[in-house]
Amino acid sequence: MPNTPPVRRAALFSLSDKTGADELARCLDERGVEIYATSGTRAYLEERGVRARDVEDLSGFPPLFGGRVKTLHPKVFGAILYDRADPGQVALAKKHAIPEIVAVAVNLYPFEATVARGAGLEEAIEQIDVGGVALLRAAAKNFEHVAVLTHPSQYAEYRAAVQTGAVPPALRRTLAIAAFERTAEYDAAISHYLATSGEVLPSALPGALALTLPLAKRLRYGTNPQERAAFYLDRVERLPEQLHGKALSYNNLLDLDATLRLLSRAPLGAQFGSDRARFVRAAVVKHAVPCGVAQRSSVAVAVREALRADPVSAYGGIVAADAAVDGETARTLREFFLEIVAAPEFDRDALAILEAKKNLRVMRFSPTLPDELAHELSLRSALGGVLAENDDPDAPSEAWRVVSRRDPSAQEWHDLAFAWDVVRHVKSNGIVIVREGTTRGICAGQTNRVSAVQIAAQRAGAHAAGAACASDGFFPFADGLEAAVGAGCTAIIAPGGSIRDDEVVAAADRRGVALLFSNYRYFTH
Repeated sequence: MPNTPPVRRAALFSLSDKTGADELARCLDERGVEIYATSGTRAYLEERGVRARDVEDLSGFPPLFGGRVKTLHPKVFGAILYDRADPGQVALAKKHAIPEIVAVAVNLYPFEATVARGAGLEEAIEQIDVGGVALLRAAAKNFEHVAVLTHPSQYAEYRAAVQTGAVPPALRRTLAIAAFERTAEYDAAISHYLATSGEVLPSALPGALALTLPLAKRLRYGTNPQERAAFYLDRVERLPEQLHGKALSYNNLLDLDATLRLLSRAPLGAQFGSDRARFVRAAVVKHAVPCGVAQRSSVAVAVREALRADPVSAYGGIVAADAAVDGETARTLREFFLEIVAAPEFDRDALAILEAKKNLRVMRFSPTLPDELAHELSLRSALGGVLAENDDPDAPSEAWRVVSRRDPSAQEWHDLAFAWDVVRHVKSNGIVIVREGTTRGICAGQTNRVSAVQIAAQRAGAHAAGAACASDGFFPFADGLEAAVGAGCTAIIAPGGSIRDDEVVAAADRRGVALLFSNYRYFTH
């Protein structure tokens, strides 16, 4: 039998993010592991005094086709994939001078960052990594013998294990799981980009929904303390920045989401004074249910009015505004017990005031986030699967029409638009009563509409006189409208479509109130 050289131990480096690569490579080199690297990574290592060989020394081929093919070669993948416990495969590796690759450090071309900055299709395609993904999958498949490193945050633990003389099997398995998670996430980002950036089915929902979201934050607990929870997000930069306060919980994030959505503006409402340019909006949410929303020309007044709309329900709630919070606003906020205060910005005086409340979470969010949330794909779990929905760009435009004999006054138009903008975020059956730019009564989640009107009217009290009322669904009978008018409402907006619409219109005319029908409903389940 001819003599064959011993199998050499090696590692392969191919990195777009080279943070910590020199320390990792040096640790392996000091233990007799030969380092192979793609050209850019090799240059980085050698500049820092770490010996490394080019991948083409292993494959026998230079990079081909503009760098699209560098590592895709049997000697490279054989070195990663062969079974060290199989004598036949070991002998084959020796015969072909294939080293034993014990570690693969690869992070992929920055496809997500490239498309996030608005790059065109041609540049995006060049940032689709092929060899890197294949290397990660090969190393992860052979995790019993190979450690696969996909991020610099993993290097310290792996180096410590190498320095002890043995890498625990559990660590290699954990690293393999992370690698498969990363390749799934990467593929999902590419398919999503191609599905939404081109001309092929731009308005279609995806044919397969890939939920490969990286861990953004571990949470204190779930809905209840005995439950564990985490938050996963494809764009970590979207997560509002916490400036002060204790750690966020699962419920905090649900409530924050509900509050920020209330700050988005429906396009049709802007025609009647609900636009962002004219008014600051502030919202208060408790248990994911709106309890006060107001829009005014200043943030201080908007926040004050939103809190005063239902101060009992606001206790322990969340407040968000779509303008920078100043000292005057912060002085109003400190008078209430709140879980979170969120805004696009806080001035120095406001932060000093709010930071005096030890546990209050102060969150800063991107000004564009409320509208982004309102228009993205919405996902919910059901029956062990996932429901997905978003606005259909091919749907007809929303339209309102006055169906009563009386037209709304200018103030009623304003309040109707605002009430309609709020009720679309209220769980069905939802009713919102607004007077002079502030919600006066909100009722959510009732199983019949007339009860929802009655509860909203009870909360509004005397403020219902001369107010506008919005219903997220049509009135199946005239009794719902009659309840709103009986409480004092003088203008009402609801979807049309009931078989008794004529009775509802007749009741409005009989009571002398303005009634609008929308061609859209806004059930929220």
